This record gives sequence, C-alpha cells and structure tokens, in this order.
Amino acid sequence: MKKLILIAAAAIAVTTPAHAKTWTLDECIGYAVENNIRVKEARVQELSGEYDVTQAKDQFLPNLSANASQTFNFGRGLTSENIYADRNTSNFQWGVGMQLPLFQGLEATRQLKYARVNLRSLALRTEAARENITLNVIAQYLQALYCRELLATANEQVRLSEYELTRQEALAEAGKIAEVNVLQAKSQVAQDRLSVTNAQNDYTLALLDLAQLIQLSDIEEFDIKPLDNVIPVVPSVETVYADATLGNSGLLEAQNNVAVAQAQESVARTGYIPRLSFNAGIGSSYYHIGGFDNASFSRQMRDNYSTYFGFSLQIPIFDAFSTRNRVRKAQVQTLTARLQLQDTQTQLYKDIQQAYYRAVAAHSKFQTGVTSEDLAREAFEAMKEKYEMGRATPQEFEQSKTTYLKSTIERIQANYEYILRCRILNFYSNSGRS
Repeated sequence: MKKLILIAAAAIAVTTPAHAKTWTLDECIGYAVENNIRVKEARVQELSGEYDVTQAKDQFLPNLSANASQTFNFGRGLTSENIYADRNTSNFQWGVGMQLPLFQGLEATRQLKYARVNLRSLALRTEAARENITLNVIAQYLQALYCRELLATANEQVRLSEYELTRQEALAEAGKIAEVNVLQAKSQVAQDRLSVTNAQNDYTLALLDLAQLIQLSDIEEFDIKPLDNVIPVVPSVETVYADATLGNSGLLEAQNNVAVAQAQESVARTGYIPRLSFNAGIGSSYYHIGGFDNASFSRQMRDNYSTYFGFSLQIPIFDAFSTRNRVRKAQVQTLTARLQLQDTQTQLYKDIQQAYYRAVAAHSKFQTGVTSEDLAREAFEAMKEKYEMGRATPQEFEQSKTTYLKSTIERIQANYEYILRCRILNFYSNSGRS
C-alpha cells in the first residue's frame, strides 16, 4: 500500500500538473493521500506522539536549576539579644541545585515503553486514514466512470430516436403515415435528450464529488481515464481475511491499542514502588544590617559559601488509594481495548464477506446481463428491420429499444459493481504490503 501511494505521488509530481485534464485512478489516490485533511490531522497526531517519545527519554536526565533572591526588611525586629529594635536589613542569596533520579520506581522506563507503543498506534492510524481515503476514491472514481457510460448510452438512444424521427418525417411527407406519428417521434427525441441532460448532470456531479474528495483546488476541465479492460478475479473470503490480518492498518491499530492500554496499566502500577534520587548543590549569601559594620560582599560570599549532597528515598505507604484507582482505571481501558479489537476483527470479516458475496452476485448478474444485452440488441436490430419494412408499429419499435436500453444499463451497473467489490477485496488483501 505504501509503495502504491509513493509511486502515485511521484507520478503526479513528475508527469501530472495540477491542471491536467485527465487523471488515472492511481493519480487520484496519490493526490488525495497527500492533500486530504483527515490524513494531515492524523500525521500531526503522529508527530505529537514522536515528541512524547522524546519527552519520555528526557525523564532519565538530571534536573539542574539556579536560584537567587534579594529581600529587604524595614522597621522593628527581634535582635539576637531577644529585644526589639529598629533595624533595616537586606539579604541576598544564590544557589545552584541538581537532582538526579537514580530509581524512579520504573516509571520512566515504563513511560518510555508506553510512548513508543502509542506512537506505533498513531502511525497505524495515519496509515488507516490513507487506506480509508483510498477506498473512498476508488468508489467515487468507479461511480464517475459508471455515470460516463450511462451518458454514452443515453447519447446512443438520442441517435436512434433522431434516426426514427427522420424516417417518420419522410413517411409523413410521402403521405404514408399520419402527422401524429411525427409528433410522437419528436416527443421521444425530446425525452431522450432530457435523459442525456440528466446523465450529463450526473456525470458532472460525480466528477465534482471526486475532485472535492481528492482536495483538488482547480476542478476546471477535470476528467478521468477509463480503467484497463482487465476482468478481475474474485479471491476467497478466507484468503483475503488472512492477508488483511497481516496488513490492515485499522486492525493492526486495534491490536496495538491493547498493548498501549497494558503499557498504561504498567505505568500506573509504578505508584506502589519506592523512588531514590541523588541531590547536590552549592550556594552562598550576603547579609547587611543598617547602622552596623558589615563584612564586604566578597568576604561574605566567600565565608558563607556552602555545598551539599545527599540521597532522598520515598516509600509509598498510603496515598488515599490514588495508585489503586489509577490501576483499576487502566485495567478498564485494557478491557475496552480488547473489546474494540474483537469488534474490529468482526467488522473487518463482515466487510470482506459482504464484498465477496456482492462481487459474486455482481459477476453472475454481469454474465447474465451480457447475454441479455446481446439478445436484446439482436431483437432490436430485427425489430428495426421489421419496422423499416412497415411490418411493426412505432410502439413495438419503441418497446424493443427500451428493452435494449434497460439491458445495457443493467449490464453496465453489474460490471461496475463487480469491479468495485473486486477492488475492495484486492485492497484488503494487499493492504500494508510494500
């Protein structure tokens, strides 16, 4: 799937300008994947997950900070002789401290594991967004081709109706038929032309929907190329599902979300584990009392200079059940993720199964439709010849033409339904493959 997207994107960048009149299916898919808003949003979330991994790694680093303060006191205050006197004092202090985590109850380690597993879910979500837009583009592309074939069929009906009108007008001028027959032929031409207008509108709207789906800014003269005349083969449900379980991004994300929930539960359990850290620092101070002789600033900085280091151990005894509640909540999330995985597996199998049986039904309908269309065309040609010889009524001719049109439309519909379902099955079967 990734290889298909990259190839399509490269083809657009190199060979297809934004104002190209005709687009292939792969070009539409590639352009949609690169420009779709949902895909971009998923990529932004993936980028945020990458930052979370970096942040988790940084938790192993020490904390280093500097501080400085200056205070002033005015008025009466308690002296060393335990009496109150008017004193104005000022005090300046500075210090640099460091805290190095030696053992964090495995929180940093487990948090890093959680961030990495969650990043994989976000990456799979991005790929799932690409796959979703790909399926939508395939469906809309085939819908546009279907509308175009209906338009061609409608134009053919107009040609036949106009031919019939010309014949009726010639017969009317020769006095062989009544004028009402000409009026009926003109009415049929008008109806068929209206059908062409409706088919043209449907095709235009289908192209518009496709252009908007792939986020194409300039839709003027936008058109698509037909697919290769290759009859696809329907793979079995079990084969497609077996392949999909290995590469379908939605399913892989659901599987990975269980690991994410388990990692979160592991992080929550670190609240039961003691923590050990190393602390060290340096500092000094300057103190000034108004009305008295005070040592110089540099002298006091030197004399008051101090250093310290030590270890800090925190042992959790009772935290108002905070850790217990976090663990229980994480366990609920794990259970929810498992249920979502089961639902995703079931839904994926249903989608594949439905696509398979719809493809089989469409293929059967297509084969029957081809035969029906051939017979309807032969019947129409025979009726046309019979009508031209004056041995058939206009109503019989029109009924034969309508039957031929109906069989053609049914064949076209079954053909594109079959192609769509086969494309969906092959997409599931090949998803995730490079």
